[in-house]
Order: sequence, then structure tokens, then C-alpha cells
Amino acid sequence: MKHDPLFAPGTKWSYSNTGYAALGAVLERVTGEGLAELVRDRIARPLGLRHTYYATGSTWRGSHAHGYERDAAHMPPSVPAEFRHLAGERRNGHVDVSDNDPGWGGAAGAVVSTTQDWSRFHTALLSGKLLPAAQMAQLRTTVPVDSRQPDGPGYGLGIQTGATPCGTFWGHDGGMPGYLTTNLADRTGSRTATVLIATEFWAEFEADPKIAKAAQALQSAVTCTMFGKPVPAAAQAG
Repeated sequence: MKHDPLFAPGTKWSYSNTGYAALGAVLERVTGEGLAELVRDRIARPLGLRHTYYATGSTWRGSHAHGYERDAAHMPPSVPAEFRHLAGERRNGHVDVSDNDPGWGGAAGAVVSTTQDWSRFHTALLSGKLLPAAQMAQLRTTVPVDSRQPDGPGYGLGIQTGATPCGTFWGHDGGMPGYLTTNLADRTGSRTATVLIATEFWAEFEADPKIAKAAQALQSAVTCTMFGKPVPAAAQAG
């Protein structure tokens, strides 16, 4: 609170983990329960998300995808010094960060899940199964991500939307060292898709243009396939 606001509420958009952390603190204060219990009892169990949980420690349950980042000696110069030394086993110029604690994200992203559970969640959310109609209307009320593009991508209450050549998607992305996920759905949640890339600094710090180009082509192809549309030639070439 010691910092001035970036802009008047509701006039612009800027992503910040702080907002989600604050909401998590409010939820715990109002309900008297921890976020792990709230995620389990109000989301995961009712929706049958058997492999989704709020992380409270560094121990990951069951088998999981391994994530990697380059080690300090191979890290691109665009990565800040405080992010260049990661814990984990070294392999061929990379660090296996799979056992790092995801709990640092708190309410902004300390949830471990699977692609199947992501799909079930977005189907339930966007179909109206999870939230009442009034809250869904608030969720879908978006502001432009870029104020210079009022008809461009929008951001609502924890959800993104944007038009593509194959259709308008709803969803969200999320990342931590070693992992970048993008979850997509149509407006009703009847079609869903997920992209998981097992490295993240290329996006966080624009550290690898080659991966960025391939990731964009992959997401375009996945989005069009989700909508049942042919993949544009440009995406196929990428």
C-alpha cells in the first residue's frame, strides 16, 4: 500500500501476482480455512479433479513432467542475475528444476495439476457449473490488455480472451521456472486445449527467440485444432 496505484481502478490493465495474493488472504480470513483446503473442498473434489492440489511444500505427488532451464554458464544475458542460479540436478548445460517448491506462488499460482484436470476445470468454469451467473458475468467483463488496442486481447477476473483467425478463446497461462502452461477454451467450455512447455525463461525474459517462434506456431496450431479449423499455413511453416 506504500506505492501509488498505476492507474485508476477499472481504467487500464497490468498483471500483478499481488492482487491474487491479496484475494487469497481475504479468502482465508473470511472462511477460516487455508487455501489448500479451499481448493480441495470447493473446486477439486466437486469437479472430480483427482490430481489437482494447492502446493504447501516442495514434495510433488506422483509422477510429473520435468522442467528445465539453462544453467548459469549458459543462461542468456537477458536473464537478471537473481534468476541465473537455480537449484537442481545439472544436465547438459541445463538444470532440472522439477523438485523446486511451487508454493512461492501462493494464491497466484501454487496449484499442481494435470492436463486432463485443466480441461475439466475450464469446462466447468465456462459452462457455468462452478460459479453463479452473476459472478460469471463479472468474470467475463474484460478490459483491454493494451489500451492502444481496445478491440485486442482482454483480461477479466483471472481470465484472458482474444480473437484468433480460428475463433475467440478464453483461458489463462501460467509459468514458473521450468514450466509454462497455456489453457484455452471456447466461450462455453465445450472445447478445451492445453499447451505445456517444459521451460519458461524464454517467455519471462525473452531469452530464446527460437523457442518463442516455435511456441507461437504450436499455440496457433492447437487453437485452430480446438476450434475444428484448418491450421493456417504460417503456423504449419513455423
